[in-house]
Amino acid sequence: MVLGAGLPAVMHGSLARASAAITVAAGLVLAGACGEDGGDGGDGDDSLAVGVLLPGGGASRFGQFDRPLIEKRLKQVCPDCPAATVAATPEPAVQRQQLEAMITRGVDVLILAAVDPQLLRSSVEAAHRAGIPVVAYDRLAQGPISGYITFDGAQVGRLQGEALLKAMGTKARGGQIVMMNGSTTDPNAGWFKRGSLSVLEGKVEIGKSYDTVGWRPENAYVNMTGAIAALGAGNIDGVLAANDSLAGAVVSALNAAEVRPLPPITGQDADLAAVRRIVRGDQYMTIYKPFKPAADAAAEMAVALGRGGTVGSIATGTVDNATTKDIPAVLLPSVSVTVGNIRNTLVKDGMYTVEQICTPKLRSACAKAGLT
Repeated sequence: MVLGAGLPAVMHGSLARASAAITVAAGLVLAGACGEDGGDGGDGDDSLAVGVLLPGGGASRFGQFDRPLIEKRLKQVCPDCPAATVAATPEPAVQRQQLEAMITRGVDVLILAAVDPQLLRSSVEAAHRAGIPVVAYDRLAQGPISGYITFDGAQVGRLQGEALLKAMGTKARGGQIVMMNGSTTDPNAGWFKRGSLSVLEGKVEIGKSYDTVGWRPENAYVNMTGAIAALGAGNIDGVLAANDSLAGAVVSALNAAEVRPLPPITGQDADLAAVRRIVRGDQYMTIYKPFKPAADAAAEMAVALGRGGTVGSIATGTVDNATTKDIPAVLLPSVSVTVGNIRNTLVKDGMYTVEQICTPKLRSACAKAGLT
């Protein structure tokens, strides 16, 4: 895989695979004692306390997919380990409190999907001083982290931009779009944005571009309402929405303004609601990230590092953040999903069944899409 120039850190060496597991819930950390399996080096008899911090639970992508996959792989790698208790919140200040509480409890290793990497930097440094390795998950945390697992954000942005241009057809040259980007506190948001701009710049006019505070749909709704008012309901030929939650807010704003037909809209994460919107024709595409390889790699790294071992057999490259160089890393590819390949991607991989996607109201649309 070739990295795009928009990488938020410098990547060295080849990129690649993954394997691992842990948990995602809404509590504080707890831990578990590990048996002899898994990890690179270290004493297999050591008690191992694992803490996991995620930027969302419940119906979010992290609650639906990452959590159970991490839990499953952790149990496989360390069958005698009690499940780690995971703290999940979209609030940066709350996550910092959760992380510091985990340090106080004396966990042996942390998996961290940071809500605000910069805000958490001092807490990551505190973990380092306490001898607790930190594996950054999905988002590149700041400070002395020991490992990093994510998807190639430049590729995500390029796939979104390419799909949008294809959906716009003849309007792909000179048409006007709105960009609904993610939060500036998330380094991945800038990565996605740079990837999409590498495809879109010079081909379409960007009428409005918004950085959505906190990735919150309600903020995207307000911004999209403003874009419609400023540009005119009939003058928006496409919307580059950075993820599915934002795409849903964009659709709601367009519907409230009675815009017909809806312009093509992108997304990311393959949320079930978004897949249904794609079948219905309200959203053009989403990005499918096979979460299992990422969850597997994070769990394996955590167990190995928690036991004092190395992660050379897991990582296939390295990254630099603002404070640390040569962080062992795994960077994974993503897949563009439109109505024509839902069956061969999401259904085939077991992410959703046809029955889950095709509600009674969508039966006709599902039949047309070959989802019967």
